Amino acid sequence: MKGITDLLSIRRLGRSCMKCKEAPAVLVIRVGDAFCKSCFKDYFVHKFRAMLGKNRVVYPGEKVLLAYSGGPSSSAMIQQVQEGLSRDAPKKLRFIPGIVFVDEGALCGQSWEQREQNVSEMQQALQKTSFPIHIVPLEQVFLLPRSVLQSSLPGNAQHAENYKQAVNSFLGQQRAHQENELSGIADELAQLRITGYECDNNLANGSSYSCPPAELTSALMEIFNSARTLTAKLELLQSLRSHLILHVARTCGYSKVMSGESCSRLAVRLLANISLGRGAFLPLDTGFSDDRYGDVVIVRPMREYSAKEVSFYNRLFGVHSVFIPTMETKAPDNSSIQHLSEAFLTKLQADFPSTVSTVYRQANTAAHTAGVS
Repeated sequence: MKGITDLLSIRRLGRSCMKCKEAPAVLVIRVGDAFCKSCFKDYFVHKFRAMLGKNRVVYPGEKVLLAYSGGPSSSAMIQQVQEGLSRDAPKKLRFIPGIVFVDEGALCGQSWEQREQNVSEMQQALQKTSFPIHIVPLEQVFLLPRSVLQSSLPGNAQHAENYKQAVNSFLGQQRAHQENELSGIADELAQLRITGYECDNNLANGSSYSCPPAELTSALMEIFNSARTLTAKLELLQSLRSHLILHVARTCGYSKVMSGESCSRLAVRLLANISLGRGAFLPLDTGFSDDRYGDVVIVRPMREYSAKEVSFYNRLFGVHSVFIPTMETKAPDNSSIQHLSEAFLTKLQADFPSTVSTVYRQANTAAHTAGVS
């Protein structure tokens, strides 16, 4: 922490925080946007809760599945949810969270011991959350029902059509049980844990994670080896991962899935999708909400954060992320369209700091043109 503070300290330039005008700034997230540590945290937290508040997609009392990859953005997202659910939080979040992690170690040639170590590190990083954790090996895709590919009718008909009515209804239920609030919270957390283990025998969870059958691993490798390029393999991986997360959400009763893509990641996806001929899906692939599956809606509350903002927040406030190798690890820039798009944007961003935000605004324009929030 001291290294990043010394490196980015603005005190030597005689600048103060742009918000409070008093404390010395310790970082600059954009040209002219200098923040002290306290004001940067307020800015980061407010942006997250404002994103959820203005879109009003997540209703009070809903079960929300947090997609965790171990990376900086998804780690910061889980930290925001954890703080937002605390008793002292202003504009307190009122949904019921769970976490899903898809183990893709087989694709990198990792042994079962290495995959267990990755899962163990992930569990240590998440143990303070007390959220139920669903750990699913990628091999589980061979056991998915065909219905996972079919869109279902929205399952939130029980909610009031008006968001304000839903909030009032939820608060009324809380007041009705206020006398046994403490015991109710304990019972609810215990029930979440039980539900996480019993929802599906094929969904590994927490401490019960076990090695998938060797024949499933062999079948998975055979499918990916049949894809001739890394571009095709990454597209296949994205599809299989989405189907797994969708199945976990449906099986365990989650109506929303929170994904941790930052605007930097979405800018890369925009360029890659256009290059791959998937421009028609840009509103769903980069918008705040993706309702293509009907009963389960994917939301992206981190989509207005740059990778730089996420990195600063994690470093300054001790948010732990887990490095897990992927198929792209150590791959050259021209190994795939996705990787080449990322390298292109990263290099352009270094010389022109508004590059990512400009591309991101184009994604917003496409989303609004198509009528997607």
